[in-house]
Amino acid sequence: MIVNKVDVVIIGAGASGLMCAATAGYRGKSVLVLDHANKAGKKILMSGGGRCNFTNMDASPKHFLSSNAHFCISALRRYSPQDFVDLVDRHGLEYVEKTPGQLFCEHSAKDLLAILLTECEWAGVTIQLNTNIEQVEDIPTDTNSEQDSLHSVKRIHTSNGIIECDSLVIATGGLSIPTMGATGFGYKVAEQFGLTVLPTRAGLVPLTLQPSDKERFAELSGVSSDVTASFNDTHFTEPMLFTHRGLSGPAILQISNFWTPGHPIFINLIPQQDIKAQLIQLRQDSPKATLEKWLTKQLPKRLVQVLVEENEWQGSFSELSNAKIDRISEQLSNWIIKPNGTEGYRTAEVTLGGVDTEFVSSKTFEAKNVPGLYFIGEVLDVTGWLGGYNFQWAWASGYAAGQFV
Repeated sequence: MIVNKVDVVIIGAGASGLMCAATAGYRGKSVLVLDHANKAGKKILMSGGGRCNFTNMDASPKHFLSSNAHFCISALRRYSPQDFVDLVDRHGLEYVEKTPGQLFCEHSAKDLLAILLTECEWAGVTIQLNTNIEQVEDIPTDTNSEQDSLHSVKRIHTSNGIIECDSLVIATGGLSIPTMGATGFGYKVAEQFGLTVLPTRAGLVPLTLQPSDKERFAELSGVSSDVTASFNDTHFTEPMLFTHRGLSGPAILQISNFWTPGHPIFINLIPQQDIKAQLIQLRQDSPKATLEKWLTKQLPKRLVQVLVEENEWQGSFSELSNAKIDRISEQLSNWIIKPNGTEGYRTAEVTLGGVDTEFVSSKTFEAKNVPGLYFIGEVLDVTGWLGGYNFQWAWASGYAAGQFV
């Protein structure tokens, strides 16, 4: 049996895996990255409309969801957004700040991937694609030392042969966007070695509408408007987009991480104004003007037409009683939508849940019960908001583990 031996094997040639590989390689480790795909960094290439929102300068623990809110603190402190910016600056990457804190490649995500692959090459990392993992074993090593009694090697059976390593890093991501090759492999490895995997679900994902609402708003597909979407005590003020299936856009993707099925979300359609006070003032100052005309200055015309027709909001401001102004204000500022569900992993940007961080060291990312086995990136129960936070988690967790593998 021919066995290839290296110090570190990383399964997953995505953001966290490549970062970990380069970091370990620069420490003098022999590193092999394996991936079943035919190209490294596929999710990097398609993210941000092909321009990759590669970090957020405001990234902090409050921007992440996890059953253990403290787990991400250590890694985020040790590898900051500025650290990653310093890295891409050294390579001359041109990037833009679209909204405060959100950095995108100016030209193409290919430029960012090229930097990561160059770093891996400089660090002596080998990347092996088109490789399926068939089995992972933990093999105790022969030793007479009581101190080394826990030492073992990891044996990985692949479609291209058998590999042994001292450190095995699982960087396989979650279940989102299966057409890009996403699988539950990382969760299976965790369960194989006795780690708990918390329930997973699609995150940062469009919401679908109930059949009746879908019919009501069918003609609004493609209409976008700035709103505040709320669920419980969480709210986001960003654009919302009507689709032929339901609702999408940044505000909806953000709130989808917090929404629980069977409950409504609340949408303030005109978040920049005190609607009630504005309507009372308009009734006094412009009694002959119409609500419809005022709304077309605040919202897309097609949306206004639907709202006016559904709610019979025709007529001038002079015809509005205080009670009707109260109702209009409530409908516009607390528009209630009860989603039917989500579009699922097919269009989800991330996966909520995953490997329980209680079983993983927040310093080294090594499994507490399995020396030499590491989990990084999206496979863990750590999920960031929309806006570059998940990539920053990939860089930070990959860098942290790379210091110890």
